[in-house]
Amino acid sequence: MSREYPAHPIIGVGTVVWLGDRVLLVQRNRPPRQGQWSLPGGAQQLGETTADTARREIFEETGLTVDLGDVIATVDLIERDPDGRVRYHYTLIDFTAEAHDAELCPGDDAADARWFALDQIEGLGLWSETVRIIGLAREHRCR
Repeated sequence: MSREYPAHPIIGVGTVVWLGDRVLLVQRNRPPRQGQWSLPGGAQQLGETTADTARREIFEETGLTVDLGDVIATVDLIERDPDGRVRYHYTLIDFTAEAHDAELCPGDDAADARWFALDQIEGLGLWSETVRIIGLAREHRCR
């Protein structure tokens, strides 16, 4: 199925990955949001659990293995073209996770991957939902 102008929503899985007080972001190498910083993640494959998708996408985009935590949010990403047709529609399921290694090796889906302190993310132009989800993950960690 095409990701652009899909026949139905695509399930995507993202993860807020922590290393101490820093959060992992990847710079998207493909649309939607190509060139923008985002949480690591991608589309769920047939026969794959959402947890398996989260672990696979983190590894493919950064080379990291993580201790996966809980689901912290679900979000709908719907982008329409100028004619009002749905160009992209993702239902995004977001986890939280802990990393034990800081070394990153971006894969082909990620133009770059970096660790950011929370006070650094404000100037990155992140999607408002990404900022909200990072905040939810931070609150979840503090419980």
